[in-house]
Amino acid sequence: MLFDLGLGQLGALSIALLFAAYVRGYSGFGFSAIFIAFAALITNPLPLIPVVFSCEIIMTALQARGIRGHIDWRRVGALLLGAALALPFAISVILSVGDQTARLTVSAIVFSMSLILLTGWTIQRSIPLAGFTGLGVISGMCNAAGIGGLPVAAFLTAQPIAAPVFRATMIVYLTGLDLITMPWMWHGGLITVETGIGALCAMPFLGLGIWLGSRKFNSTSPQGFRKFAIAILLILSMLGLLRALL
Repeated sequence: MLFDLGLGQLGALSIALLFAAYVRGYSGFGFSAIFIAFAALITNPLPLIPVVFSCEIIMTALQARGIRGHIDWRRVGALLLGAALALPFAISVILSVGDQTARLTVSAIVFSMSLILLTGWTIQRSIPLAGFTGLGVISGMCNAAGIGGLPVAAFLTAQPIAAPVFRATMIVYLTGLDLITMPWMWHGGLITVETGIGALCAMPFLGLGIWLGSRKFNSTSPQGFRKFAIAILLILSMLGLLRALL
């Protein structure tokens, strides 16, 4: 069987994949964090991370038409510059401090920020592009633990950004982050023939999840979207804390 998984494990992962794709279709982020957190409960998630990143790229192709006019390319460029600078050092840092320590630290910060965001707090002043480059560095480091999108999502949620722009910018940034991370995974021997087979098998679930999530997004108010984004951040940060502590 694929990745030496049993039928029951494959069935459970398929359901998790569909749900994670729905969240991604609605909010623009959370897919990797949700699926990897669930996968860690039933198997070693490491071989699945390249599959997840491949799925992110496939989903962006499915969503490209609907998000094209809403992407904040300046922010995306600044974030990717920072992430590209960080990624060559990210693996060594994660190895030195430990995956669990990194996940615990990032999850605790995102959880605390999410609680603040629940009060309605936002950053009112404009953040210079250099600030987004610095955020990209943090995100690139976090992506070695599979949670590079969470700090960026929390930071963007704290700003008065229109929901379509938030969603489109997150989608494109995460895709770019995956594209510059994949060669490092290939170099580390994580990408195999099974990676491609797994991504192909995932496509029906990705398509259905994206379609359902996008329909929900189109019928949601900006206030409802922000509440959903904060709720996802809280859930994902709590999952990260539990995974690191247990």
